[in-house]
Amino acid sequence: MAAETIRHFCALTGVAGHPNAAYLTYLGLYSLQHRGQEAAGIVSADGEHSFIHKALGLVNDVFKPEKLSELHGDIAIGHTRYSTTGSPVLRNTQPIRVDYKGGTLSLAHNGNLTNTPKLRSQMEEDGSIFQTTMDSEIFLHLVARSHKPTLEEKIEEAVAQVDGAYSLLFLSEDTLIALRDPHGIRPLCLGEYEGAHIVASESCAFDIMGGRYVRDIEPGEMVVIRDGHLESRRFAESRQATPCVFEFVYFSRPDSRIFGEKVDKVRRKLGKYLAREHPVDADIVISVPDSSNTATLGYAQESGIRFELGLIRNHYVGRTFIQPGQERRDHDVRVKFNPVEGVLRDRRVIVVDDSIVRGTTSMKLIRMIRDAGAKEVHVRITCPPVAWPCFYGVDIPSRNELIAARMSAGEIGKHIGADTIGFLSLEGMLAAVEREGPMCHACYSGEYPIVPDSEISKESLEL
Repeated sequence: MAAETIRHFCALTGVAGHPNAAYLTYLGLYSLQHRGQEAAGIVSADGEHSFIHKALGLVNDVFKPEKLSELHGDIAIGHTRYSTTGSPVLRNTQPIRVDYKGGTLSLAHNGNLTNTPKLRSQMEEDGSIFQTTMDSEIFLHLVARSHKPTLEEKIEEAVAQVDGAYSLLFLSEDTLIALRDPHGIRPLCLGEYEGAHIVASESCAFDIMGGRYVRDIEPGEMVVIRDGHLESRRFAESRQATPCVFEFVYFSRPDSRIFGEKVDKVRRKLGKYLAREHPVDADIVISVPDSSNTATLGYAQESGIRFELGLIRNHYVGRTFIQPGQERRDHDVRVKFNPVEGVLRDRRVIVVDDSIVRGTTSMKLIRMIRDAGAKEVHVRITCPPVAWPCFYGVDIPSRNELIAARMSAGEIGKHIGADTIGFLSLEGMLAAVEREGPMCHACYSGEYPIVPDSEISKESLEL
């Protein structure tokens, strides 16, 4: 179950052309807290100067009113983080701000590069001094090295040298630039609010501001916002877009729109297709809140089995997949869920969840449900087995840590203590999205749309 150890990347929010840009950016980050709870930061600018505040912790703890009031200007970018590269320390928080020959430049990045070792070693041999251990810093070094005349052209030259997944926000003293990698693996969308342009990883960030979703930023597209004007540029040749399907399965909020699709709609279909592929005679169906709630409704509707609240989640505990350290994650699992004995006792229970990674959390939850009196426990998962690591910004462990890389579906079911287990097929999962064109499903299939550098992938792919 994904709550056990799938840690996830970051969230981006940007606002251009509004006097309360920093506050709106804060609201956007607040709504995207689910994408990273390790650290948060905002950089704002007033046309001449930039202002920054970032710290370890949750968005609401990092940005007290007195700190927000110091972030002046009508343009800002923000970031929440869980580290997929680089250790969880203050110097690795984003946005990263640097001074270079072109002025002040800040960067927020969601994703992972797949040729980091090669690029970084080349730069270090040439004399570059890195201030962080994040691959994100590479973009700033490449921009600073460029001799192109404009910031847009410098960024275009920089991103032409990198491989991997990236949604990026750049901020100078007077310009916000947003772009997605040519494969479009990570989401980034464009909105508007009171005449201002806003960008975010998910559209739910616009809702909390009172803004409106306009469209996705396209793969290989750069959006330049300066002096109230928006310019769209194509910085890379069109490639086959392969957005991450796991965004629909788990990461994104159900009230968001990503990759042009509504997450809630997709998750309901995941549950319906799962019920068709893996029916079972039972009394009730329950979810592991919160990421599987919507899919469980779809499963219940399709199967005709009554949906019940069998597990109550303590919302004052963070999502366990983004908590550093296995000991901390194990502790959070114990305090995060509590079974409803009156619902579960003497019932045959279907438990719907989004994924199984190591199997440790699943085992504990099933034991908890049985201890509450359930007669049978049938596990249903809204995606195929996760058997391969991700190199594009999701900290899915190396293969030797993934239970599905070592066991068949039936063996996993026995290992975690389920009476039966069923995983949605790859075909069923992709059909639920109803998107034209392929999607990245490498963590299920091992088919990588961008081949990672051997220095990154060799150890991760070994069993």
